[in-house]
Order: sequence, then C-alpha cells, then structure tokens
Amino acid sequence: MNKLAPYITRLAFTTPLLALTLVMSSCSRYNANGGLATWGYVLLALDVLALFDVFRQPWSIGKKILWAAIIFFFPLGGLIIYYLFAGRGKAS
Repeated sequence: MNKLAPYITRLAFTTPLLALTLVMSSCSRYNANGGLATWGYVLLALDVLALFDVFRQPWSIGKKILWAAIIFFFPLGGLIIYYLFAGRGKAS
C-alpha cells in the first residue's frame, strides 16, 4: 500500500482535471472559423505551464527532453500522464 500512496495523493489533483478534459474533449478544439476554441487556449496554457515545470526539475537533460516530447506530441494525454507519473519534486 505504501507504493500506491504517492499516486493516490496525486489523484486528488488530477481527478477534476480528467473530468474537465473529458467534458471538453467532446467539443471541437477549433471554432467554425478555424480559430482555437476556449478550451483549446486552456489546454495550451496548461501545456506551457507543464513544459516550464519540466525544465525546472533537477533531472538529466534526456529525461527533460523525453517529458517535453510527450507533452508536446500528446497535449491532453501527455499532460495527464506527466502530472500522474513524472515524480515531480523528487531528486532522481
């Protein structure tokens, strides 16, 4: 059970985020005129914040680039995976 404790505490943060993304993913990311919808801007802002957080971590450059690539290529899923499994704040 001790191995699951860090993940359980992270679920308190990610559960509302997951619910929000599931609701918003049913909508199109783009408006009819080709511009980003409101949730597209929210997702972009969250991705940029996550990328800043990645490069502030005391990890090796390879790990930073790997996480940045995951967030960049999979904006919604990468964001969720990063906040659940990155082990932020831990020295590695």
